[in-house]
Amino acid sequence: MPELPDVEGFRKVLQSCAQGRVVRRVDVRDAGVLHGVSARRLREALEGRRVTAAERHGKWLLARTGGPTLLLHFGMTGELLCAHPDDAPEPHDRVLFTLARDRQLRYRDQRKLQGLWLAYDESDVARRLEGQGPDALTVDREEFETALRTHRGSVKSVLMDQSVLAGLGNLLADEILWRARLRPTGRASDLTASDRRGLHTQLRRTLRAAVPTGRVPPRDSWLTGHRDDPDPHCPRCRTPLRRSRVAGRTTVWCPACQGGDDA
Repeated sequence: MPELPDVEGFRKVLQSCAQGRVVRRVDVRDAGVLHGVSARRLREALEGRRVTAAERHGKWLLARTGGPTLLLHFGMTGELLCAHPDDAPEPHDRVLFTLARDRQLRYRDQRKLQGLWLAYDESDVARRLEGQGPDALTVDREEFETALRTHRGSVKSVLMDQSVLAGLGNLLADEILWRARLRPTGRASDLTASDRRGLHTQLRRTLRAAVPTGRVPPRDSWLTGHRDDPDPHCPRCRTPLRRSRVAGRTTVWCPACQGGDDA
């Protein structure tokens, strides 16, 4: 499932493939990924427009044109690719944006759980993003600690709540909590000041390492690198890892490193 590092990678694809180029043609191969806009209206709004900026907030990607803004969300299986217009589309290429100088941007998504929105002005953009918390990559420590102090749910559920902190998903939440040595089921409001500071530090370190790769990397020294092993062990202390359900998601954690057996 695309998380902040993946979407930041898609932002770089958008920037390198489309920024500064005019949209020559929009081909909607599956209108099921469009939300609140028809294929015809999408073409009318974007064809002839120049992509002026590529922005990201949390898991949302914004393609600015100086007029309408295209907003993209990738759900569980979405991705953004740059191709040549003559390359044959793949079965799950839902919308194709042919650009000047032989570039084609492709929104590809197998399961179609999210998709594309069109915002006609800044107030439309603000309405679409109004439920989003601060971006996890740029949130400062004070704002982060305030969010943790004022939410009573489990710390993992708070980290994954996009209205609290935008951009984290299941893999990142597990990784950050493992690095911070905190139980995923511990209540966010019960964390000590030291816990909150350490969690913010590990949030920043994890994202700084993951963003350049465009994914949550399954490195051998990371929890992510072992969560799918047949017999997973903690890469730090070699204790067998445990699995449970937290915030409705499969959670992988180390009972030795993360303090307690009640998750």
